[in-house]
Amino acid sequence: MLVDQAKIYVRSGDGGDGMVAFRREKYIPRGGPAGGDGGRGGDVILHVNPKLSTLQSFKKKVHFKAEPGVRGGSSNKTGANGDHLYIEVPPGTLVRDADTNQLLVDLVEPDETFVIAEGGRGGHGNTHFKSSSNKAPRVAEKGAPGKEMWITLELKLIADVGIVGVPNAGKSTLLSVISNAKPKIAAYPFTTLEPNLGVVTYDDQELVFADIPGLIEGAHMGVGLGHSFLRHVQRTRMLLHVLDGSAEDPLADYSQIRSELALYDDELGSRPEIVAFNKMDLPQAQERWSQIQAKLEDQGVEAIPISAATQQDVKHLIQQVFEEMAQLPVRSSKVAEALEVYQLEDNETIFDIERGPEGEYLVTGERIERAAAMTHWDYEEAIQRFQKILETLGVTEALKQAGVESGDTVFIGDYELEWTD
Repeated sequence: MLVDQAKIYVRSGDGGDGMVAFRREKYIPRGGPAGGDGGRGGDVILHVNPKLSTLQSFKKKVHFKAEPGVRGGSSNKTGANGDHLYIEVPPGTLVRDADTNQLLVDLVEPDETFVIAEGGRGGHGNTHFKSSSNKAPRVAEKGAPGKEMWITLELKLIADVGIVGVPNAGKSTLLSVISNAKPKIAAYPFTTLEPNLGVVTYDDQELVFADIPGLIEGAHMGVGLGHSFLRHVQRTRMLLHVLDGSAEDPLADYSQIRSELALYDDELGSRPEIVAFNKMDLPQAQERWSQIQAKLEDQGVEAIPISAATQQDVKHLIQQVFEEMAQLPVRSSKVAEALEVYQLEDNETIFDIERGPEGEYLVTGERIERAAAMTHWDYEEAIQRFQKILETLGVTEALKQAGVESGDTVFIGDYELEWTD
């Protein structure tokens, strides 16, 4: 079964802690600080594997965590960086933030990569805090925490031509005779329960055709498996609309499918298409063809009569498809512009201050919360450094204006602090 949607949790590695250490060598009694920096945490990276065609693997594994950085060592030794974690996805995967539904990236090209969560920076060792007034600092940073988020993966098959129509119109049969695809075929509706892909060769050219399972009324609202099928039509450059010549009202079927496409996506309603009137091997289809042809021409539609079962005029149909495709613009390699997410560099950050239900002060903001997480609260010097950060960022002044007094509780991220003047 084609699995084309998944929701997963990703977390990049925490940065390694910096170290407090001093040189202890013979004849150098006061060697100074020598604590090394922590290593950087591993990134979580999405990688397009062209051999994959489904999101099936994410049914078994949902949580993905990269390795943390290693703590810094003595003698100014930097800790090792955490290994990156690569997550393999098939071509055509859309990645969204599960909380906001914001599109983060559309992964189309083989071997394309995207860093979905960067690893935390390693904390500085005490060597970085040496100054003329403090030659033996006993302070170091903790590593920056990694970034975590839930993301949704949505697969949209990449095909040049989408074969659409009502159930049992003969789409799978047509795909089987024009390509190397071997879809399940039977004389009853809904034989095809998932899209099938086939490569069609004409002269020295190749196109990928997708057999989209039969659409029914209300598909744009998810009736049946409407949404599951319609999403795979969106990437196609052209539609091959197959009409069932043995149906009670092929024209009504044609109108219904066109409506469902347009209601799902306005652009699909204007997608270039070629119409094939199938099952011309049956007497009833032969008898009504001239009447159907005339009515379609009244709508400005030129249909091609074929029989997928006997391959009557199928070659002519494929020739028309290739000729029409040659006139269309080349597919853009990117359907959506990739957006940078979870950058760990110091960008402009706004903090907010709110009063809690019990009178406590809640300070939020990416930069100040990260600074709190990287502070060694066991070291007095580290606490003093954090106080300077509060002053530099304007948090101290903002809290005073908000009415904070000595003894009040202040929450910064996950840390509960008692305010002192």
